[in-house]
Amino acid sequence: MEQIKHSHVQVRGVKLHVAEIGTGPKVVVFLHGFPEIWYSWRYQMIAVATAGYRAIAIDCRGYGLSDHSPEPHKTTFNDFADDVVALLDSLSISKAFLVGKDAGVIPAYMIAAAHPEKVAGIITMGVPFMVPGPMSLQFTDKLPKGFYILRWQEPGRAEADFGRFDVKTVIRKIYILFSGSELQIAGDDQEIMDLVDPSTPLPPWFSEEDLSVYAGLYENSGFRTALQVPYRSFGNDFEITDPKITAPALLIMGEKDYVLKFPGMEDFIRSEEVKNFMPNLEIKFMAEGNHFVQEQLPEEVNQLIISFFNKINI
Repeated sequence: MEQIKHSHVQVRGVKLHVAEIGTGPKVVVFLHGFPEIWYSWRYQMIAVATAGYRAIAIDCRGYGLSDHSPEPHKTTFNDFADDVVALLDSLSISKAFLVGKDAGVIPAYMIAAAHPEKVAGIITMGVPFMVPGPMSLQFTDKLPKGFYILRWQEPGRAEADFGRFDVKTVIRKIYILFSGSELQIAGDDQEIMDLVDPSTPLPPWFSEEDLSVYAGLYENSGFRTALQVPYRSFGNDFEITDPKITAPALLIMGEKDYVLKFPGMEDFIRSEEVKNFMPNLEIKFMAEGNHFVQEQLPEEVNQLIISFFNKINI
């Protein structure tokens, strides 16, 4: 881990925290979701660098060690996507591979659709193709009102829920909750944090040391932007009305990922309807994988990433 170098790069009025390793001519940019951070890609960064790639992972604006927008409540997925494009330009990178996980897939999809000349290939995990606007809402609007996404969309609700605990406890609870295969639905007399018994251990692949790193980064940023993007930004329209991604693409899904329980989600993937938007998509299901496949099964995921990108000529 000490081989990974850290810097801040000024883009679009904010300083983004950039973690980097490797010096190869081919660049892989990793985009995290929530409750993740650049550190979520620690295994993949080292693996692709060893395989000859230059690995870059950022803290999205408002997360970890990156600056918040001047008005965090106005941050959108467009900001996240535009930040990555600006970062590539700032670093004189004309074309890159993108890897996204959870909400990090959305800016990756947006960039690949709006700036195809900048994307050599794209790998996503945990969430199939979707962009902000009606497409995202069709998967969440049919969920019960106690589902965590709908709860956290309510202004102030997650803030009050999280505020009962220290940051480390919040991250612990969310990691435990999101590692399961069932949807996270609170009753009328519950908040989302109440769904996790305090005695429940961390998943075996996520150590107390890992938790401390996450907690330190979120203690720095808080949750203001993290609740705005993704949860309160799904309804913002993407400016491209008929988005398509033509770059070579790979979707990695864990068979035990709770996202497959979203109404219509599994059929959208298995029926290959998703290929209407990504005609050059390969789909890989991991039998034991949950929502955090890149941390849970790093060796298998690393092999999938490297073998897929190795097939692509830039």
